[in-house]
Amino acid sequence: MKIRTIILFLVLPLAAPLLARESTDVIVMNNGDRLTGTVKGLDGDTLYFSLPYAVETISIDWSKVVRLESQQLFIIKTKDGSSYSGTVNTAVMPNGGPMKLQVVDTMGKETVLDSGQIVQVGQTSESFLKRFTGGTDFGLNYSKGNQTTQYNFSGLAAYPRERWVAQAGFNSVLSSSSGATVSTRNQVTLTAFHLLPWNHYFYGGLGSFLQSAEQGIDRQTTFGGGIGRYLRNTNRTVISVLGGFAWQGTAYRQETVPIGTQNVAAALIAANVGLFRFNKTNLNVNAVLLPALSEPGRVYFNTNASYRIKITGNLSWNISFYGSWDNRPPGGLPGSDYGTSTGLSWTFGSSLRTAPRAAP
Repeated sequence: MKIRTIILFLVLPLAAPLLARESTDVIVMNNGDRLTGTVKGLDGDTLYFSLPYAVETISIDWSKVVRLESQQLFIIKTKDGSSYSGTVNTAVMPNGGPMKLQVVDTMGKETVLDSGQIVQVGQTSESFLKRFTGGTDFGLNYSKGNQTTQYNFSGLAAYPRERWVAQAGFNSVLSSSSGATVSTRNQVTLTAFHLLPWNHYFYGGLGSFLQSAEQGIDRQTTFGGGIGRYLRNTNRTVISVLGGFAWQGTAYRQETVPIGTQNVAAALIAANVGLFRFNKTNLNVNAVLLPALSEPGRVYFNTNASYRIKITGNLSWNISFYGSWDNRPPGGLPGSDYGTSTGLSWTFGSSLRTAPRAAP
């Protein structure tokens, strides 16, 4: 019941309406076309642009844009991990050189960036609600023959700022079949990351709350943190790793295993891989490995992965995978719980790179 309450709390921000921006941004293409509307964001090599007379957001090849002007506030991230916040306009370049963006922050400080170094541009605002981004996944399967029903529901709400980001995610799966016990798995995650002064480095922390009927887990709570590094950070690929320490407490169902809560101190190794292709596909893999320090030889592993193919606008088709493993479960309980699902995805906010997934 507690986990369901938390999930309901997290769903509320997803349903909050985001106020529309003014359609005064201007982009000019290399063939001379000029468009006036709203820049929604830049993810991978795709610029998302909304026209006041079009129903859907259009996708534009970033390499074909030669001019951009906007008085709205954005967060701009570059390949070396640097981050800037402010309005963006094309800097005047002599002799027709490569396009550069001029970023002016709220204090009037100007920074000029090469367009080829920019990997992400996301809307921000002085308004709290306009800063949120994220999305949801939903899938449902039913078979009359053996009265089998399975649903999955997951989502992510992120709050990005210039040098840090905080996000909350959830993943819920239910499977029932005639003559079999209903199986449920619910997971809520909280993560936060902050850039360090050195390029490519950051520090971060995570929290996770897991309930798994298959593994007999009534409540598993994990908290950890450490130092991370971007191994690759381009407009097509993001690969990062984080190392540190974690604490994990697991309460098993007393009717299944009559033991108290198990508390474990562990090392923390987390990895994230994201692959993006122009206006087509999106692959995200998140994994956390916890080698127990207080119980040498015991290892926990948790992963969530998703692959999306864009259908139209913010709507995509997805296939996802989740899994949890413990190589030394108590009382003969199963050491693993994993599965796959398919369904539809819907994203909201400025950053379409923030895929609707639950981080491990």
